[in-house]
Amino acid sequence: MQTETISSECAIAEIFCQVCKSGKLTRTNRHSLMFALLDYTLTEEDRSAIDRLIHATRRGWVTILD
Repeated sequence: MQTETISSECAIAEIFCQVCKSGKLTRTNRHSLMFALLDYTLTEEDRSAIDRLIHATRRGWVTILD
């Protein structure tokens, strides 16, 4: 299985917008976010967006797809 990596600064914002609009977090989105978290150069805004997605998932506002 091949996954995408975060290649630009706005990629996390794009994923955040896609997930908020659709209410669904895909496997590709999850892998991209996982790789972004392993990168120590994330801005505070990026980390906040990821935290908000995790919170929305835990609350049931976002559905995780396989």
